[in-house]
Amino acid sequence: MAGTETATHAAEAVQHGGFDLVPIVILLGTAVIAVPLFKRIGLGSVLGYLAAGLFIGPFGLGLFSNPQAILHVAELGVVMFLFIIGLEMQPSRLWSMRGEIFGLGLAQVTVCIALLTCVGLALGYSVPQSFVAGTGFVLTSTAIVMQMLEERHAMGLPKGRRIVAILLLEDLAIVPLLALVVFLAPGGEEATLSDRLTGIAIGLASIAGLILAGRYLLDPLFRILGKARAREVMTAAALFVVLGAALVMQLGGLSMAMGAFLAGVLLSESSFRHQLEADIEPFRGILLGLFFLGVGMSLDFAVIAANWQLIIIAVIAYMLLKMIGIYVIARLFRAGNREAMERAVLMAQGGEFAFVLNAAAASVNIIDTSANAILTATIIVSMALTPVMIILYDRLMPKPEPTMDGVEAAENLSASVLLIGFGRFGQIVSQPLLGNSCSISIIETDTDAIRDARDFGFKIYFGDGSRLDILHAAGAHHARLIIVGIDDREASLKIAEIVKAEFPLVPVLARAFDREHAIELIHAGVEYQIRETFESALALGEKALEILDVEEDERVRVMEDVRRRDSDRLAIEITGGIYAARDLIHGNAPRKPAV
Repeated sequence: MAGTETATHAAEAVQHGGFDLVPIVILLGTAVIAVPLFKRIGLGSVLGYLAAGLFIGPFGLGLFSNPQAILHVAELGVVMFLFIIGLEMQPSRLWSMRGEIFGLGLAQVTVCIALLTCVGLALGYSVPQSFVAGTGFVLTSTAIVMQMLEERHAMGLPKGRRIVAILLLEDLAIVPLLALVVFLAPGGEEATLSDRLTGIAIGLASIAGLILAGRYLLDPLFRILGKARAREVMTAAALFVVLGAALVMQLGGLSMAMGAFLAGVLLSESSFRHQLEADIEPFRGILLGLFFLGVGMSLDFAVIAANWQLIIIAVIAYMLLKMIGIYVIARLFRAGNREAMERAVLMAQGGEFAFVLNAAAASVNIIDTSANAILTATIIVSMALTPVMIILYDRLMPKPEPTMDGVEAAENLSASVLLIGFGRFGQIVSQPLLGNSCSISIIETDTDAIRDARDFGFKIYFGDGSRLDILHAAGAHHARLIIVGIDDREASLKIAEIVKAEFPLVPVLARAFDREHAIELIHAGVEYQIRETFESALALGEKALEILDVEEDERVRVMEDVRRRDSDRLAIEITGGIYAARDLIHGNAPRKPAV
């Protein structure tokens, strides 16, 4: 075959000190042609990659004969994707998701395993075989779902975070499921309790070791490398951290993706996280595309032709039952009808972890080689069908009730001032700017607020300021000033960090919730912050002095003294001397910082 000749030619080139670029050029060229074409006709990038892989694979032009070799390398794309997701998940935010991970995620996995195991039993297979086949299909494709969420701009939305939580639980579930496969194997009951406990202990030790290394080693490492001012070294270090964490988890019997995710979480509060994301992003995108190409190449038409009836029944039954299970659990956990349906369609396919689970089952003789090939084909067909199902869902499903009628998304905006948030604070801030005829772009996430503002003559655009792509679309790189006026303290801090990392020359003014939040914003690099109740409270206090017949000169002196003491205290707290500030101002024992 042509693929074999290509591989042989490449091997000969390596032996003679050269390297054959033909396979790389073919892969990149096919993707460059197929993906834009499929996106142009509305079929999405994932289906473009799958079609390109099918076209050049063993059952297309035959330019490649070993897609599994490509898949092994391309799995690193999934690993890097999970690292980037981890960078967005601060430990506090991840802890706040514990209910969704171990509640929603565990409920969905358990119900779907029970439903999908019934498919094998109905087809006459044994309980172990039915369990392995059904469980493998329950483990959703992280690569496909994450890519779809990104393309649909849903990653940062609550519905997107819930899907991410379920995917994290599925990643964790692979460990006990692999142990259960060994137990279900002929003679597996003879495996000692000591062996199982040892495997669990090794996995937990791997997690603990990675957490300790991330807690005490990673940030100091990047600080040292940052002083060297060598961009290529920082990139190499970022790759080292991602791949090293993946290797540690793999050696501990866990998934590589879980290791990369943990590494990302541990670095999520580092001052270098935006730099790390920028360094990893190009590798993630290329390798993830390569993964989809490999999946397309792996579609074995010989297996499908020989077992097409069984595969059609399995694909329909597995996907339909899984969608029903996902929908029911979503509704039980109070998701709306549209969100539940969208989640069911997005997660209806089997995933890459099924290949691992099926291979483990084949190695202990639960399933034979033929059954493994049929299950693999079933998984790949379901993955290929997912983009098509999403397209059908978008065209057939009625639009959500809170429509975007009259609400425009931020795109190609350009003004002197970018105002993020148009609530009660942002509305007041905008008045002097508009009164001085300053050009101003305003973005807001509350569609009702946008419509209400429109009735009063304001042009507000829909956009989440905590996303870098939205900031670019809103013209942050052109702005002379950015004002953060939202009432979400975590989101405002994230916006400040992103803006100062990506647009360091643009001054940032921010609304602070309290003194602690103000200090966090100052450390993030904002040029000016003000507590939302500070000035109004001072104005009220001054009015109180006036009603109490305090002389005007005395009122001015008192107010200046209050402002000075507040400014001094804030300056001391910023440098870490909170206790000294208390002693200086009150002469009291140290207490919790005042708000």
